[in-house]
Amino acid sequence: MLYFAIGFPPAAKSSAFRMRETANQFAAAGWDVTVVTIAEESWLRDSGVDHTLSESVDERIRIVELPLSRADLETDIRLYSEERALDPVKWLSGFREEALKSFPEPVFGGWRGALETAALELYRERPVDLVLASCVPYVQLAAVRRLWEEHRAPYAIDFRDGWSLDVIDGVEAFPKDSESGRWESDLLEHALSLWVVNDQIADFYRARYPEHADRIHVVRNGYDRDSVPEVELRPSTGRNLVFGHLGTVSFSVQLLESVLAAWRTAREREPLLADARFEVRGHIGAGSNREANRHVEVLRAAAEDGVVVGGAVPKAEVADVYGAWDALVLVIIGGPFMTSGKVYEYMATGLPIVSMHAADHDASRLLDGRPLWTGPRGLDEERLADAFCEAARMVVEATPEQRAAARDHGTGYARDSLMASAVESLTALVLGQKPALSGGSGS
Repeated sequence: MLYFAIGFPPAAKSSAFRMRETANQFAAAGWDVTVVTIAEESWLRDSGVDHTLSESVDERIRIVELPLSRADLETDIRLYSEERALDPVKWLSGFREEALKSFPEPVFGGWRGALETAALELYRERPVDLVLASCVPYVQLAAVRRLWEEHRAPYAIDFRDGWSLDVIDGVEAFPKDSESGRWESDLLEHALSLWVVNDQIADFYRARYPEHADRIHVVRNGYDRDSVPEVELRPSTGRNLVFGHLGTVSFSVQLLESVLAAWRTAREREPLLADARFEVRGHIGAGSNREANRHVEVLRAAAEDGVVVGGAVPKAEVADVYGAWDALVLVIIGGPFMTSGKVYEYMATGLPIVSMHAADHDASRLLDGRPLWTGPRGLDEERLADAFCEAARMVVEATPEQRAAARDHGTGYARDSLMASAVESLTALVLGQKPALSGGSGS
């Protein structure tokens, strides 16, 4: 199996968790897995790296790192051309236009040639029975199509959030007759399977491509079992409460300011929160803006309100972080088509959850019926303040039975179980096409 997974560990990206589990489950199912990604050095100028993510990658998996990187994230001005140094905005525009000449994806389109060459070389080295691509970037699909055109290599696509759907605004990202639309249509024409992360995205694609509806499957992200504390360790009385947000801060400064204003109001209103702390952990920004942006400035300015910026958390320490908190703050952008991977972890902790996102959101569907959830309050600051207050009372009043029920609500979304089922189904599709896999138990 050849797995195009740019974002694979040690990349410190949220997609790395899904990619790692995908590769691990294929290896566990007997496949000989080769992962194609980009060099570790490339992530140092992007999202950063987390080597603890690599510790649980199945040792049987072969990882091929291509020497690709984002030139637009280069910060060493000694390497800049004269044009870039004098007019960086014009240079960036030209860089993106040049990328689009190869593939309809700004920034990454220029990687097409290297990806196709690597795909062909790896296939010549050892033909494969399945090619899988996890997007983004979508330019990986060019390599998938090239292998199909030249070798009829069976393939599947993990779109996760989808390509022709803008999951944030819930609208079509591009029409079917556009260049991107033609690429997508052509790829789905021959794909064995298309994976997406929730039912709303699946419904969008089934309506867009009714002739391929049976190939479109929901494979939710889920949570990693080792990221959730096994037992509740912190007593909830006799000390100051600690609320926490863990995850990439990808939401707007405006939303962040609303959340912090609601927190400030709640501390003034609810005695349980008077001396409470609100810890924000996770990546804030990427590239040269990482940890040096307006979001960080706003957070640090709220220090007097008990707000603490704690930085990114290595994967191996996630369970300990959750174990030190009393309640979780779920801040997510988007609406019905958007699912945050963190919601699965949050649910499985058993801790009270404060939702700070649109009421009509996929996270609301997942959380519906879970004990110790404040419910969808929308983005009104007054209602958000009430939610903080309610969560504080949940912390001190929750019974062991309620906490156990809250944990149970999330345990059905363990990532390994969800992905094992998806891998089993896709393996069956491949086996159904061939008398036997060329590599014996899988290659």
